Amino acid sequence: MATIVWNWSFDGWMIVHAILCALSCSLVGNFLVLRGTSLLGDAISHSILPGLALAFWFTGSRSGPEMFLAALAAAVVTVFLIEGLRNATRMDQGAAMGVVFTALFALGIVLIVQVADHVDLDPNCVLYGSLELTPLDRWDIGGWLIPKAAVTLGVTLLLNGLFVGLFYKELLLTTFDSAFADSVGFSSRLVHYLLMILVAFTAVASFESVGSVLVIAMLVVPTSAALLITDRLGAVIGWSAGLAALAAGLGHVSAVVVPTWWGYGSTLTSGMMAVAAGGLLLLCGLFGPRRGLLVRWWQQRLFAAQVAADDVLAYLFRLGEQSPRDPATLAQIGHALPLSSRSLHRAVKRLCRTGELDGDESGYRLSAAGRRRAQDLVRSHRLWELYLVEQAQIAPSRIHDKAEAWEHVTDQTLRARLDQATSDSKLDPHGSAIPPEASERETDPPR
Repeated sequence: MATIVWNWSFDGWMIVHAILCALSCSLVGNFLVLRGTSLLGDAISHSILPGLALAFWFTGSRSGPEMFLAALAAAVVTVFLIEGLRNATRMDQGAAMGVVFTALFALGIVLIVQVADHVDLDPNCVLYGSLELTPLDRWDIGGWLIPKAAVTLGVTLLLNGLFVGLFYKELLLTTFDSAFADSVGFSSRLVHYLLMILVAFTAVASFESVGSVLVIAMLVVPTSAALLITDRLGAVIGWSAGLAALAAGLGHVSAVVVPTWWGYGSTLTSGMMAVAAGGLLLLCGLFGPRRGLLVRWWQQRLFAAQVAADDVLAYLFRLGEQSPRDPATLAQIGHALPLSSRSLHRAVKRLCRTGELDGDESGYRLSAAGRRRAQDLVRSHRLWELYLVEQAQIAPSRIHDKAEAWEHVTDQTLRARLDQATSDSKLDPHGSAIPPEASERETDPPR
C-alpha cells in the first residue's frame, strides 16, 4: 500500500476550495431543483465554453478578468436564449435547454480544438477542472498569500448567501406559486432571471477550479438528497449545505486514500467529490426519514403488522356480538381473516404482549383494553359504511372494502366528523349496531 503524505498547506486549501464551491452551488441549486430546472445548471456549465475560447482568441491569454467576464457573458446569453426560445416557440423548457446548450457546447468544443494548437488548453480540464493546482495560484492580500480560488469562491458564496437571505420570501413564493407571487406584486420573471444570472455566475466562478462535472453534481445532488430527509424549505437548504460540504471533504480524502487500497496513486478530487455526493444521495435514498426506501419498507411492515392486529381485534369484537362468552381459536381466526399463519401468530403475540388479548392457544378473547380499541375500530368501520351510503351514494354491497381500509387510519376527531355528517341512526347499512364513542360507553359487560 502506498504511503499517504498530507501537506495541510496544500491539501487543506484544496478542501477549503472544494467546500466553498459545494456550498455556493448548493445554495442556488436548491431552487433549481425545486423549480424543476435542474438541467439548467448543466446547460450553463457547458455553454460557457464558447466564451472561454473566444476570450483567448481575442486576448491571447487564458487568465485574467477577460476570461471570467467572457464566460459569464456566455452563461447569461445561454439563460436568455433558453427563455427566448421557450417563449417564442412555446417549446418545453427541458427541450429548449437541450437545444441551446448542446449547440453552444459543440461550438465551444470546436473553438477549443482550434485554439488548442496555439496554447496549452486541455479540453479535459473543462470537465474535471484543476482543483489540485488551485493552491499554487496565490494573491498577496495584506501580507497573506491566499489562493485566488479561495477569494473567488468565497465572494461567490457570500453573494449567494446574501441573495438567498435577502430574497428568501420572494424565492419561496415564486418557486412554489408563481401566479400568486405575481398577483401580490412579486415579479416571478424578474426573480427567475436574477436566480439564473446568479447560477451562471456561480458556475463560471467554480468552473476553473472544479470543472463542469462537479458544478453539475453540486447544483443538483445535495438538494435531491436533502429532499429525502425533509420537506421544509429552510431545512432543505441547511441539509443540502451540510451534505455538500461533507461530500467535498470526503471527496478529497477519498481521492487520496481510496486508490492506495489497490496500490495506485491519488486520483482527481473533483471526480471523487461527485462520487461522494452520489454516495450520500444513495444513503439518503435508503435511510432518509421522509422517503428513504428502507425506512418506508420498515414503516410499511409496521403498518401491516398494526393492520393485522386491528383485524384480529375487530373480528373478535364482531364474534362477541354473536357469542359473547365463546373464545376463538387460532384456527377459527385464521379461517375468518385473510392473514398468513405467520402474520396471524405475530399479531396474536403482539396483542397478548400489549394486554389486549387474554387466553392461550386453546382460545382467545378480548381483554378490557382490547375491547375498547376494538370498539373504536368497529365504530370507525360502520360510520364509514354509513357515510359512503348516505353521502357518496354507493351501494351497500360495495362499501365494505373501502371502510375496511379506512378504519385503520381513523381517529376520534375524524369519527366525530363522520358522526356529524351522517344520520342519527345507530345502525350501519347492513343493520349492525354502531358502537358508541368511548365517552358514551358504560362499563364493559362481564365476560
